[in-house]
Amino acid sequence: MTEDASRAHDGSASEALHGRRSAREVDGAGRRRGGSRSRTKRGSTGRFVRDIVIIFVAALMISFLVKTFLVRSFYIPSASMENTLQINDRIIVNELVPGAVAVKRGDVIVFTDPGGWLSAGEQPSSTTGNPVVDGFQWFLTQVGLGTQDSGDHLVKRVIGLPGDTVSCCNDFGQTTVDGVPLDEPYVKTPAGEQRKIPFSVTVPAGSLWVEGDNRDNSADSRLQTSTPSKGFVPMSDVVGRAFVITWPSSRWGLLDDFPSVFRGTGSASR
Repeated sequence: MTEDASRAHDGSASEALHGRRSAREVDGAGRRRGGSRSRTKRGSTGRFVRDIVIIFVAALMISFLVKTFLVRSFYIPSASMENTLQINDRIIVNELVPGAVAVKRGDVIVFTDPGGWLSAGEQPSSTTGNPVVDGFQWFLTQVGLGTQDSGDHLVKRVIGLPGDTVSCCNDFGQTTVDGVPLDEPYVKTPAGEQRKIPFSVTVPAGSLWVEGDNRDNSADSRLQTSTPSKGFVPMSDVVGRAFVITWPSSRWGLLDDFPSVFRGTGSASR
């Protein structure tokens, strides 16, 4: 073998050896890079799970605070507030009323039974029979915006504030507050003769006089004078003011308190 051939042979052998080393190095680096990718993937999954848990806990805390201090959801079980509220409507109630925000005449309020207003046959069911509505109620209850004791709540419109004299009826069949007749566009007027219940009361301090918009089908203050509260709703029993219909979607809208109806009744002074 010549010297040139020997050098060529040695060079080929060296290149082959270098190639095998390079391959091993590449393979090793590949394995190291693969392991790094695996650890990165596991780290990303862990961070994702952690973020989900944090979001879930934060949502629960926020919903608890919202329910405790701000709003709550209720559904309507009866026709006493038609046509303003229909059976199975769902409403959102502002719980800042009457604490941080004063209650006004014309407000639609939700309140707990002052005692004896709801007979056994009138207790609303905890379910509506509509699976979509019931599912929505279940979800709201789970996140703290629903209510599990809706059977103890009523919804009516505020007609008289503390100190008001509320009477029925004048010569035109109207309810009056402090002698001012009320032209009430929200009242459901049935066909034929309307049932008029004569009364005259002065609302005591810390209480409200409430009536349903469906006057001929509402067991409101007018019919509760023999109960312990004598037909008045203690301010302490008020859960809040209903301000929006959220369900069904076709009926979504804000609830009007009709301030013009009560203009001149002394609202500025009380």
